[in-house]
Amino acid sequence: MQKILLSHNDLDGVSCGILAKFAFKENVEVHYHSVNSLDYHVEQLLDQQDLDKEVYITDLSVNKENEAKLEKFYKNGGQIRLIDHHKTALHCNQYEWGIVKVEEKEGNLASATSLLYSYLVENNIISSHPILDEYVELVRQYDTWEWEKNENIQAKRLNDLLYMQSIEEFEASMLDRLLTFDHFTFSEFEEKILDIEEKKTDRYIRRKKRELVQSFLGDVCIGIVHAESYHSELGNELGKEHPHLDCISILNMGNKKISFRTIHDHTDVSEIASRYGGGGHAKAAGCSLTIDAYKEFIEKPFSIKPLRTDFIHNKMNLKNHCSHFENAEKDKFLLYKNKEAVWNIEKNHKLLSNQFSSYEEAERFVKRTYSVHLSKDEKLVQYLLDSYERTK
Repeated sequence: MQKILLSHNDLDGVSCGILAKFAFKENVEVHYHSVNSLDYHVEQLLDQQDLDKEVYITDLSVNKENEAKLEKFYKNGGQIRLIDHHKTALHCNQYEWGIVKVEEKEGNLASATSLLYSYLVENNIISSHPILDEYVELVRQYDTWEWEKNENIQAKRLNDLLYMQSIEEFEASMLDRLLTFDHFTFSEFEEKILDIEEKKTDRYIRRKKRELVQSFLGDVCIGIVHAESYHSELGNELGKEHPHLDCISILNMGNKKISFRTIHDHTDVSEIASRYGGGGHAKAAGCSLTIDAYKEFIEKPFSIKPLRTDFIHNKMNLKNHCSHFENAEKDKFLLYKNKEAVWNIEKNHKLLSNQFSSYEEAERFVKRTYSVHLSKDEKLVQYLLDSYERTK
């Protein structure tokens, strides 16, 4: 029976296509889609009512109308499998053709590639092999962002390699490697161009750091930046540099998309994306730039000045000590611990009523409330001198 696989056009989705071609050889037709283009293709496919084709949908889910059509197709004898790992698709498990798991049996976060691999092995369509195990794990770690925690730079490099060439070139290269070798490695040439790409990425991120603005979506403190490339790397780096932000939203005006990233467990960005018709994971999600999203993420913060990063070369104005902050409005703030070991905040030499049990809480409050940055040493010295003069 002829197979058709419809998959996402990112590393996880493309790797599903690679596994399908590994398993089914010339007997599978693979199509890659964005989130928005899948449903149109599914509608066309189901209108044909071709029961001689086995349909796989991976790393994406369909809308409500197509869910009903898929169920009808299945009950009429059609062969269909939807394999996904996004929690927004968990409801598809109510259908016999749905396989949606956020976590694997071992407790690891799942990817569509790891779920499809397990499906193919468990159904004796292919046998497990070291190079397949290694490749699938690289994809899983990148897609779930576990690569950073595990310091598995090879997983990130695999994703970089995809975006340095066409999907067709990447697909052919990986498939040839999986069919030829026992273990997964990059070639010497690939290592060299990946080194160049890493330097290019670092330069891009350094530039974008200067363009980040801070806004609020209800109680959620959001960093907003416009960028066309390196969304995962950029979101992760900005999140680590500004941990007081609950999440980072990355706008691409070219394709009118918004990506959301967070490094925190207390924020689920898939819930934010779902407000604008999108979805995804707790730490990585996305949506289209709707009219409402435009008003919230472009129009509302348009006049806000970019955040400045904390000065890192200070010798006196250091965190977890008496420290000085300022913002774009030239307001000055002093964080210090009083005799009762409680952290106080002064704004322009006037004591605020807010008190905190730790420096981290005080810093988080002042950054979220006033969009401040740690200033240079001389600003702390000048503030303390001004305070002394005021006591005379």
